[in-house]
Amino acid sequence: MKLFSSSKFSRGFISTLAAAGALAVLVSASSALAAGIDANAKALAKLDDDWAAAAAKRDVDRVASFYAEDAIAYPPNEPMAVGRAAAKKVWASYFADPTFKISWKTTHARVSKSGELGFTAGTYEDSFKGPDGKVVTEQGKYVCTWMKQKDGSWKAIHDIWNADNK
Repeated sequence: MKLFSSSKFSRGFISTLAAAGALAVLVSASSALAAGIDANAKALAKLDDDWAAAAAKRDVDRVASFYAEDAIAYPPNEPMAVGRAAAKKVWASYFADPTFKISWKTTHARVSKSGELGFTAGTYEDSFKGPDGKVVTEQGKYVCTWMKQKDGSWKAIHDIWNADNK
């Protein structure tokens, strides 16, 4: 017993091939477009990774150097820190605790078509000894807006992070 007539099978097979071909063209066009964006986004992601490495080493001067002079940091459960010096004080207060550790991973990065603004976003984990002496571990997320400076470097202009757990 034949389940498909040869003409129905041929039409279905040709339709499937045509759909697969159209999908392949769309995917390759999307990949080409993404490749143009990816180079700039990868540069921001690399910068964000360098920033995370400085934080892991507890290098407050290096951490602060990623901020623009007029940047605003939005630390969790604290007032906004306006300016690079204020952001540096936030990080210095974290690093003053010898048990404090932090790491983050960039999961998203993008640069505007103009090439002047970009963002990075991702997840972080920090830990420190709580008031009861037990280690507290937090996982959270962050978004950072970057602006290209006159000298061509990128600096963070808005940096916000908060924990997932309460």
